Amino acid sequence: MPLTVRDLLAIPSLRLRLIAGGAGLGRVVEAAHATETTSPAAWLEGAEVVMTTGLLLTGDDADSAAYVDELREGKASALIVGVGGGLPLQAVPTALSQHAERAGMPLLVAPATVPFASITKAVFVARASEERRLLERTLRTQRRLSAAAASSDGLEGLLSSWVQATGSGVAVCDASGRLLSAAGTDGQALLTEAAPVIDTVALHGLRGSGGGDLPCGKVVVQPLGTARMRGLAVLLNADSAESRLLISVLVSLLSVELERRHLADEPQRRRRATLLARLFTTDITAEQAHALLRTADVPAGPVRAVAVQAAGDPVELAADLALALPGGLARVTGGTVEVVVAQDTDIHAVLRRFAPGRPAGIGPAVAPQHAALSLRQAVALLPSSAELGRPISAAEAGSVRLLLSLGSPATLAAFADTVLAPLDAADPAGELTETLRVWLETNGSWAETSNLLGLHRHTVQNRIEKVAKLTGRQQDRAEDRIDLWLALTARAVGLPRPQQQK
Repeated sequence: MPLTVRDLLAIPSLRLRLIAGGAGLGRVVEAAHATETTSPAAWLEGAEVVMTTGLLLTGDDADSAAYVDELREGKASALIVGVGGGLPLQAVPTALSQHAERAGMPLLVAPATVPFASITKAVFVARASEERRLLERTLRTQRRLSAAAASSDGLEGLLSSWVQATGSGVAVCDASGRLLSAAGTDGQALLTEAAPVIDTVALHGLRGSGGGDLPCGKVVVQPLGTARMRGLAVLLNADSAESRLLISVLVSLLSVELERRHLADEPQRRRRATLLARLFTTDITAEQAHALLRTADVPAGPVRAVAVQAAGDPVELAADLALALPGGLARVTGGTVEVVVAQDTDIHAVLRRFAPGRPAGIGPAVAPQHAALSLRQAVALLPSSAELGRPISAAEAGSVRLLLSLGSPATLAAFADTVLAPLDAADPAGELTETLRVWLETNGSWAETSNLLGLHRHTVQNRIEKVAKLTGRQQDRAEDRIDLWLALTARAVGLPRPQQQK
């Protein structure tokens, strides 16, 4: 247990006496500091006993109150005043005792025959003894944790030993956030409450940790793994001195355990990669494809193929995706990882966590026997994904917006300006441009455009005729309509509208 003011008072050789502030006897003492200044706060770090001979203490009520306030501001544990023959004070001023009592600041008296150095030494010896006892307890606990990790109990035994030693709850999840084991707490509830912290730590891999004060208590989240993140440990109220010393030991042992599990799962990953290779053949029947998905525990129904370019080791990325995706159907082809997922899988969320910034193509949802077709489209999307810096799905690949976004911004801006600049100059309010947009989107319907804009039909016709006159594009020529529509669409994907000249 840490040294307290009560413990210091109980050391016989110091012959200290308490005269005020008994309510604070439980305060922890970490150091002793002798000073004669009446403004000691700036010289304190907290948890010190302040020792003074009272050379500058006047005994005045206001001065005594200000001195006690200084001690509180500096988070002092107690005040020790030396009194007796040859010292400035023969007794503690009454005002000082009264203010110390009101503040709950322990006020102790040391006889003149006890040097302050003896008190400093006693605090140092007590602190050193406590630290030695803490290290001995930590070493014993470390051995217990190591023995638990080496036993057949595995993860569960290790976590149970941690809770028995520290009283701190702990939950361990895989890299996808799924609970693997917990002890001393409701693991799933803890993971749910700590989800924002877990997500933040997971994005940084093994490079950091996180924590915070949550309604359930103070949590610390540590990534687990050696070369790659295999999971995360969530510790609850692990703020004791022993817990803080042991966290790194626990993280190391848990990392070894999860690496062991990863290696043990390698045959299963190979088997599922073989299943996926069969699914990607073009001669597979519907019955065979459904049977294969049942074997992999993939929900019945349409599936998507996804292709991801790996930044480093594609085998490790494939293992991560196999762990994160239901069914775990993943394989490596060259530098690309190919997977199959059920149609309703949130593949974007998985890619954000395990392949952030990596080119990825997401094929269309197809019947299982047509997975090869979905894969072909997914692979074809990789160049576009690399250029845009985000995953691309087959649904948006057929969009003109995607084609425009792949073009040179300067070229597209020049094209849009060439077509629309006359409207920009003649119509700063944008009425002609808006009427043109709605008219094109309604396939040139006068009635529908009039209804949507709340304008008379003749007003719409007059505006479109004015657009034709200004731009030189005729409303009855398909090529001219396409030019106008592409120019408006180019502006819609983010190209800047030109500044009007003043």
